[in-house]
Order: sequence, then structure tokens, then C-alpha cells
Amino acid sequence: MLRFLSSILFIALFATNGFSQAQNFTFEAIKSHTFPTELIRSNKGNKIAWAMDEKGIRNIYVAEGPIFEPRKLTSFSEDDGQELTSISISDDGKWVLFVRGGDHGANFDHLKPINPIGNLEPQTVRVMQIAFAGGPIRVISEGDEPVISPKNDVVAYIKEGQPWICKLDTNKNEDFLEAPVKLFKTRGTVSQLKWSPDGSKVVFVANRGDHSFIGSLTIGNNQIQWIDPSFARDTSPRWSPDGKSIAFIRTLALGGQSDSLTQRKKVYWSIRTAPVTGENSKLVWEAPKTNRGSLPTTHGSTNLFWATPNVITFTSYHDGWPHLYSIAPTGGTPLLLTPGEFMVEHVSLSLDGKNLLCDVNSGPDALDKDRRHILQVSVDKADMKVLTPGNGNEWTPLALANTKGIVYIGSTPQKAPQVIFKTDGASPKSLTASLFPAEYPEKSLIEPKQVIFKSLDGLSVHAQIFDNSNGTQKKPAIIFVHGGPPRQMLLGWHYSDYYANAYALNQYLANLGFVVLSVNYRLGIGYGYEFQHPKSAGHLGASEYLDIKAAGEWLATQSFVDAKKIGIYGGSYGGYLTALGLARDSKLFAAGVDIHGVHDWANQLKAEPLADEFHKAPDAEWAASLSFRSSPVSSVSTWTSPVFIIHADDDRNVPFNQSVDLVNRLMKRKVAVETMVIVDDTHHWFRFSNTLKVFNATANYLKAKLLK
Repeated sequence: MLRFLSSILFIALFATNGFSQAQNFTFEAIKSHTFPTELIRSNKGNKIAWAMDEKGIRNIYVAEGPIFEPRKLTSFSEDDGQELTSISISDDGKWVLFVRGGDHGANFDHLKPINPIGNLEPQTVRVMQIAFAGGPIRVISEGDEPVISPKNDVVAYIKEGQPWICKLDTNKNEDFLEAPVKLFKTRGTVSQLKWSPDGSKVVFVANRGDHSFIGSLTIGNNQIQWIDPSFARDTSPRWSPDGKSIAFIRTLALGGQSDSLTQRKKVYWSIRTAPVTGENSKLVWEAPKTNRGSLPTTHGSTNLFWATPNVITFTSYHDGWPHLYSIAPTGGTPLLLTPGEFMVEHVSLSLDGKNLLCDVNSGPDALDKDRRHILQVSVDKADMKVLTPGNGNEWTPLALANTKGIVYIGSTPQKAPQVIFKTDGASPKSLTASLFPAEYPEKSLIEPKQVIFKSLDGLSVHAQIFDNSNGTQKKPAIIFVHGGPPRQMLLGWHYSDYYANAYALNQYLANLGFVVLSVNYRLGIGYGYEFQHPKSAGHLGASEYLDIKAAGEWLATQSFVDAKKIGIYGGSYGGYLTALGLARDSKLFAAGVDIHGVHDWANQLKAEPLADEFHKAPDAEWAASLSFRSSPVSSVSTWTSPVFIIHADDDRNVPFNQSVDLVNRLMKRKVAVETMVIVDDTHHWFRFSNTLKVFNATANYLKAKLLK
């Protein structure tokens, strides 16, 4: 059984010294680490692949059981900002497919090329193919979301919103490869292609704007079969093991009478099954029509699997925590598989369909609330087992074949993320440790400590404190504010490369002589539904700022902190809260770095569906007023602290104009503003040289303003 200890209000903080400690590593040294992403396994379970970022040079690595010795498969050699996604291995183990380019973490324009190195022609987003054994790369086509047929002969993918198909090279002696062809054309945009187990059919989602349908096509036929079309949004098709039926998620379509803009909306959803012949679907389970029962927004959303012929598994938030459940395809009462006050993320299914693997913020240690560990549970009973206890973080677990082992990505507070192979009863084996560069300062990194403090309204808030001192002299302090906001910062390296950058900077700032406090404010994940969905948050009141201000005030009361030298920095939503702190409480925050933050909710919401409702809703006027008062621009008149504003002008998450507007407002009021623009990079600093530029500049600014 998992153990959960009661919350702690404070930790005992250790003695501190002054901030005159000499710097013993550079930010470039700590960022020299490799960073693996996109870890996948073949459907046979004895081959794995992942993308590896080595100082901005991204390549595909592979390994094969039973030894799983890593091997670099591709040979890209430039820090050009082109991400690698959608990696897959054919069932016969012969081919590896992937997508190169784009910005798949963007809120918009994710398939448009990015060009941070200033090429005369940007590199397009392309589907690529390479033999698992190695060899030349074949560019199949511009496109995205490739899925290989179980027959290993073709790949289907999306290009310009429509499905295409292309033969794989099945004959090494073939001099000519057939060109890709459009599989079909339909209204709207197509996504979520899924092959049937025998490779004879493909299902897909056709998005028609306010509604969406699921369709099925038998390869070689000339007619689409629509699966129980309705006045709804159908998504997430999943094949039954025998390939005769599908399970899917149904939510309400857009439309209807305009409702309140200031009240939380329930997002009704249900699980349904239908024969692939297109007959009427059957209701398997309907989520409770409560706020908690709304469609989950944590990683993977519903995480729907048709695990075995008699079991469907999914994630729901309806008991207040994102948990795994199972249910029979015929319906009934769902079985809670993961009871307890913790969340599940990065869910995968074992090869035999009998077990689920996920990472959870739980384990035998009370501090595990702020970590991630690998959990295994059967699909039909709540027999939870934590496979990776300890002080590290582990995520994206995958079960392997014939080894009784798993592979995952893991880290410790000192050692950056690695690909790990673990078998039952054996010590974990790092597959990527040899790739760490000599300059990586592992022994100089500290283990952040958990802090739990009270917000201004009494809410308990978790944070991590970075402090490498052991004396008594007061030190300047920095508050780090994460983005999202549905994120959780951890007691160690983060599973997102974006927040791994922040973790590296927090370590570097501590090494420079700062106390750094990383705050998990309300709106974040990991602490239950009410914490993630508070009242009056964001553009409806910014209640989450109470936690940021409380963090600053908590630091100001600590004997080892110079209360007159407390700074703040953050990116994205963290940039928003940084700007809000400087605008409202310049007496508390002496300086700050605002990285691509939201500054005016009215402008931000113009690009979102909510904007269309402002003229219809009964409380539209009140909502508009709240949005303005919740924005940093509404408090510019009280902003006196100096600020450094950084933004990339190809940002596809927070428009560049958010910072253009704020800079103009601050300059007009003669606030001390410094700026940095990164041309043609995005929200995620895809080019390593730009990452160094942004975070070195952040550290240097805070050092100049506060380390005097």
C-alpha cells in the first residue's frame, strides 16, 4: 500500500552563510547535459528509441534487448532548433519513423516551420524514415503524426489537415519508391489516425469546427464509414483487441445559449463503444456532471485504453484526484485502480494489456508529493506497486518484452535526466550516462528542500528552496514562478525540457549566492482538483497571486534573507505573475525578469474562443472588468522596480505583442526597463545558443540588481 503522511507547515531550515562564495561552474556547464525525450518502444517490446538533445543538436538513439546498448541512429550535426517528435518503430523492428521540425508544444501554428538560425528558406515539417540498423534518411513528405501499419508496408500521416499514405521501402534493391498519395479528402481537418490490429482499416477524427466525427476506412475501399455521427465532439478512438469495435470519448459540441463567463463550466464527457461498421454506439460510462467530473486536463486527458477484450481503462478527476479506473466494455461501475491523494501522469499499457504503468507524485516518503515515481497497477484490481522509490524523479515508463523489465527516463537532484533500464530485482542501468560531458558539474549541485508555507488566505502552498550556504549572513533571494499554469515543479530535475532550463538556472543562481524559492502556486497540478481549479484565478481575479506575494513575504521573514533584496523571475504564465508582482508590490520585489509573459488579458483572450462570447454573455461587462484588473497593465502606475523583459518574436504560445505593449507603457512612465528580443525563435528556445543567451542574461541581470 502507498503511504501518505500529513502535510508539514514548515521544514527546519539549515544554517546559512554569506553570499560571497566563489562561483565554481558556469550556466553553460550545467546546461551541457543531455536531455532525452520521446521515449518509445516497439509493439514487440524488445526495441526502444528516443530523441536526445545534446547542446541543441537533436538526434534519434535506439537500443535493442536484452542488453539495450544505446546507439546513435541519425547524424544531425547543427544547433538549428528543429525538434524531433512522433517517433515510432515498425512492428517488424526494421524501420524508425519520426517528424523533424515545427513546435508541437505551441498553442497555435505548431506545424509552421521555425527558423531560429536565419536560413534563407526555413526547414519544413517533414516525416522521415530510417532503418533501425542505420543508413540514409528518407524524407517521406511534409507532414505530421505518422503511424505505421501493423503489416509494416505503409505509413499513414497528416499533411495540410488530410490523411496521406506512403509505401515503406521494403526492398533494398528497389530503384524507385512510389510517391505518397492522399488516402482520402474530407471536410474539416483530420487527426488521430489509428490502424486496426490487422492493418486492414484506419480510424480517424474529422474536426468540423463546432463538432467532430470519427470515421473508419477499409484500405482499398472507396467509401468512409462514419461511426455513430451525432451533435457532439467525438475523439480518442481506440481499437478493441479483436479489431471489430472501437471505444471513444464523446463531449458536448460547441454552441448553445451563452452562459456566464465568470463561473466555472462543466465539461461533460462519456466513454462509448461502437462496431467499426458504423452502427449506433453504446454508452459505457458517463462522468458525473460535476466540476470535478469534467473532462480531465492533466497529461493525456482521459488516457483511454482498450486493455483486454473485457477491460477498458481511463483517467478521471471526479474524486478530486486524476486517477486510473477500469470498466467492462458493456458498462457498469468503474473500479478505482489508484486510490489515494496523488495524481497519475504519462500512462502506458503493458504489451499483454494486463498492467498499467504511470508516474505519480506518491511513494513511501512524505516528500514524494513533490516528486515523480513509477507506479505499476493491474487493469482489473488496485494492486499498486511503486517500482522506483527514492529521492529522484522518474517518468514515461514503458514495459518491455521477455525481460520482466521497464524502461523510463529518470533523474536525481544532481544528475540530469537519463534513459534507465530496470529489471525485477536488479539495480537500474543508465543507458545514457556515458553521454554526459565532462564539464557537467554534478558534484556541485545541491538537493533542493521542501517548504510548505501559508498563503495570504490560509491555503497551504508547496515550494522548493535552493540554498548552498551554511553560515549566518543574510543573502539576496529570488522567487521562481513556473508557467502553464497546470504544472508542478519538483525536488529535482523536471521532465519538461522547458522547466529543466529553470531548474538549471535555479541551481546556478544558488551557486552565485542567492536563495531561490520555486513556488507551486494554486492553479498547478499535484495537489488535487480544488487546488488546480481555484475560484477567482487568472483573468477572473488572479487569486493565485496571493501565493506569490505570500512567498515573498515568507522569504522576507527568514533570518538568512535580505528582505530588501528579493527578486522574482518566471516565463510564460510565470512571466505574467512576475509582472503582476512588480506592478502591485514593487516594495516587496526589488527587481524582476519577465520572460514572454501575458500582460493584458483582453489582448490575450482575443485569440481564444472565449473572446467571441464577451458580447453575448450576461456577465460580459463584469468579466471584461475582471480581466483588466487581473492584468499587470492595470497596475503600471504603481510599478517602480526595474525589470528585464525577454521575448522571442516567433512565440506561438504568448504573442510577442504582449511584451511590445508593456514595454511601451513602462517606458512612458519612465520605469527602468531593459529588453532582449530573440529573433525567429519560439516560446521554447529551440536553439541551444538562444537558451544560453536568455538564461545567462537573466542571471546577470539579477546579479547586477541584487548581488551588490
